[in-house]
Amino acid sequence: MRLVLIGPPGAGKGTQAAILGTALGVPHISTGDLFREHVGGRTPLGRRAAEYLDAGALVPDDVTNAMVRDRLTAPDTAKGFLLDGFPRTTAQADVLAEVLAAEGQQLDAVVEFDVPEDVLLERLLARGRTDDTEHVIRRRQEVYRSQTAPLLAYYEDLLLTIRATGPVEDIAEQVLDALDAVRERREAWSGERRAS
Repeated sequence: MRLVLIGPPGAGKGTQAAILGTALGVPHISTGDLFREHVGGRTPLGRRAAEYLDAGALVPDDVTNAMVRDRLTAPDTAKGFLLDGFPRTTAQADVLAEVLAAEGQQLDAVVEFDVPEDVLLERLLARGRTDDTEHVIRRRQEVYRSQTAPLLAYYEDLLLTIRATGPVEDIAEQVLDALDAVRERREAWSGERRAS
């Protein structure tokens, strides 16, 4: 399974990615982890990323794209992966499509974790982090909406929307059930093609 996870800050993507990665037997690839690995390892890409991160700026697409491109060619991604935090924009989605096409692959599904704004606000305020003020949280949600809304349309044919409220295990089960349905449809479709 090759999946992209989409959801606003506080939707539980990281938690779900860890559970789903284990259940599906594929690596969880988070852009945050990639930044930390490259910066910590002082790679050329890491040094470039650090300049922006240290200045509190967004890491440019070309750096992020190169890190993801490099990671997706690692042997452990041969059977699939879960991408968390990438793509964030349709331009990054185009790059991902190119990377996969070069390997003769494509995405199986894009899972959107849908959570009401008031629930997100409650979750993030409960973390008790000093940078999690209501104003900052609402601003991050606005940025997410403006950047990610176009992705939902871009991935319309692959999109599985999961209501991500309730117990963590129940949410993971909903995702796995939805992915099973995708797998069954794909197998039925390829069986029909072989028969014809």
